[in-house]
Amino acid sequence: MTNNSSSGGGYKSSGGGYKSSGGGYRNSGGGYKSSGGGYRNSGGGYKSSGGGYKSSGGGYRNSVGGYRKLIQAYTLFKWFVGAKIFKHKKPLQSVIFITDRCNLQCRHCSVYNLDNPHVKTFDEIYAELQYCYDLGAGFVDFEGGEPCLWNDNGRDINDLITAAKQDIGFFSCTITTNAQIPFQSNADSVWVSLDGIGKYHEQIRGNGTFATLEQNIAKANHKALSVNMVINTLNWESVAETIEYVKHNPYIKSISLNFHTPFKGTEHLALDMEKRREIIDLIIKYKRKGYPIMNSVSGLKKMKHLSFKKQCWVTNFILSDGTKLEQCAGATEGVCDRCGFCMAAEMNSVFNFCPDTILAGLKLRL
Repeated sequence: MTNNSSSGGGYKSSGGGYKSSGGGYRNSGGGYKSSGGGYRNSGGGYKSSGGGYKSSGGGYRNSVGGYRKLIQAYTLFKWFVGAKIFKHKKPLQSVIFITDRCNLQCRHCSVYNLDNPHVKTFDEIYAELQYCYDLGAGFVDFEGGEPCLWNDNGRDINDLITAAKQDIGFFSCTITTNAQIPFQSNADSVWVSLDGIGKYHEQIRGNGTFATLEQNIAKANHKALSVNMVINTLNWESVAETIEYVKHNPYIKSISLNFHTPFKGTEHLALDMEKRREIIDLIIKYKRKGYPIMNSVSGLKKMKHLSFKKQCWVTNFILSDGTKLEQCAGATEGVCDRCGFCMAAEMNSVFNFCPDTILAGLKLRL
């Protein structure tokens, strides 16, 4: 993982009394809750226990899933009205770096820490989750370092996801991984960092990393696994073949494309704007042909000139050392004029009512 990766992006809920419990329904004030897809009255009365009434992937669960989506849609709408009309600056999404320990030394990364890595405890991360939820965030992305390396006294990344959704109330959780170790994730979506095909990926992340990535995403077989490509001077020639690869890989749902942001020490990897515009035109052509590209055409067009107003407060960040940022670190490091995070353009497109961007966001989050 790196400062130049996409952090899931998109739309979030600002909370409420409704909680998701492993995809089911949990009323935090009592009533009934879903337990493994079935029905249980937590206040007494009717209870299914291995028999009687129990829905198994059928009508009951579908209705609960539909109700949950309605709640999410309403929360998103309420957040948008507050942000657009009343100028409320509440985060929609939170990104929590749970460790800067990593199993790679990527050439474009300014995050990993090999000498004395920070590894947060479960309780520290739980407190950070509660802090973000109280701010209004309803979606959270766990990042690193490599988040799948994180553990604390037998707890792993899946325990954090369970706590975030069942105990605190986040609508959905994502993880961003380099897929260099096998993983089975209960995250709502998984982002895998893919920096090109074969040699292009490996000249950035190391020998053997592409084959390992392929093996591990196939073994994971996650229903909502997408890849993120950060385009730079080393891999821009692989953009087209990477988009083609994603379309034909049964284990990948879609691809998000971003550009390298020139954080200190990595400036040489940033493309000049002329080359960026050329690649954006290529991506738009693929998008219009129906390829599974998450970026919207409206958002991509804005990334050509970067003259749009940025609403980077939509996502808040908590770094691996516990530092809290109200917006992207690019603002404090003075690199916004060369920003490569396409989510900045996507959010601006949402605030300007671009239909294709709104539909893309709703598809991602609902």
